[in-house]
Amino acid sequence: MIQRKRVVVLGATGSIGQSAAKVARDIPERMEIAGLAAHTKARELAEQANEFRPGAVCIVDETKVNELRAHLKYEPKIFCGEEGLCEIAQAVPSEMVLVAIVGTGGLRPALAATRSGKDLAVASKEILVMAGEIVMREARAHGVHVLPVDSEHNAIFQCLHGSRVGSSATEEVRRIILTASGGPFRQTPGSEFQGITVEQALKHPTWNMGPKITIDSATLFNKGLEMIEAHWLFEVEMKRIEVVIHPQSIVHSMVEFPDGSVLAQLSHSDMCFPIQYAVTWPERVANSLPPLDFAQLSKLEFFAPRYHDFPALNLARRAGEIGGTLPAVLNAANEIAVSAFLDNRMNFPSISQTVEAVMARHQPVAHPDLDAILAGDQWARREAAQLIEDNLKTRKPERV
Repeated sequence: MIQRKRVVVLGATGSIGQSAAKVARDIPERMEIAGLAAHTKARELAEQANEFRPGAVCIVDETKVNELRAHLKYEPKIFCGEEGLCEIAQAVPSEMVLVAIVGTGGLRPALAATRSGKDLAVASKEILVMAGEIVMREARAHGVHVLPVDSEHNAIFQCLHGSRVGSSATEEVRRIILTASGGPFRQTPGSEFQGITVEQALKHPTWNMGPKITIDSATLFNKGLEMIEAHWLFEVEMKRIEVVIHPQSIVHSMVEFPDGSVLAQLSHSDMCFPIQYAVTWPERVANSLPPLDFAQLSKLEFFAPRYHDFPALNLARRAGEIGGTLPAVLNAANEIAVSAFLDNRMNFPSISQTVEAVMARHQPVAHPDLDAILAGDQWARREAAQLIEDNLKTRKPERV
């Protein structure tokens, strides 16, 4: 008998949430939207709710509740605020919660979902970067699965036949190889990085994403964060997780086994593929997504990263190896630095320099609880903001 999975989508109006809606339209016999949550976009949330008719919706910005009600054409249960995210994650009858909230806001609802016995589909890097040890421990304790929605981790999951998430792959994997498009500056000499503009950094060659993750793709911080994610998802040491530049973004990641064999997952660059697999796993279901036409693929290229020009990779490796609160500090400092770059308050190389400086000042706490992780996150944000202000004060005025 075909099982229809009920899914609560946190971050429904963002790019991942919109892709999840496409999947629900494409395979309605397998996926039902049971709950929807958004931060501030009340009208867009209402439009999705009116289409899918979930039993509950949540708007985090409490000032938008009346706007949400005004545009709803039926009467679902309405949650609001940060607590509302936890309530909709655990109280709404469902088998899965898809967390696609940018930043730290998805961490508490993700834990609420696992503790209520629901599988977790993770699209927010921060959840596993900051609290991978806690999340995976809670998932094991409550007998639920943590299913990756990032295209790279979903590819690894598929290469491992989905059987090793949440358990040790130590004896079965020689290397995990994450692919990266290389971003817009893959061929730009490092000597020109000082002059990179915000507009240039926001022009990603492959993916259409929000500004923060697009800048992370330009610095390769996104790939560094993915290394830490992979470390927790698949229980593989950081030293066995590598990055390779693959401009075509067709091979989404690879796994090398002890006998030297390498399995890779290939598909078009469309987030509907990994979202659907997370929802229907362990089964594969036909859909309307376009298949690959290998006759039209002119070439598949692979290059080693330029670690000197993109220091984010080694910073992330160090944070993952040391662990504790350091990955949360790396992530938080990067968020503040990216925001400053987007506001034209620092240049492109200063993003990595700021993160490195904040990491150097931090005393990591080993095996932290959630409060210690969030405290490290807040400390890093303050430290990074102060560093940026100090640098602005000492910057020489430009000549007119």
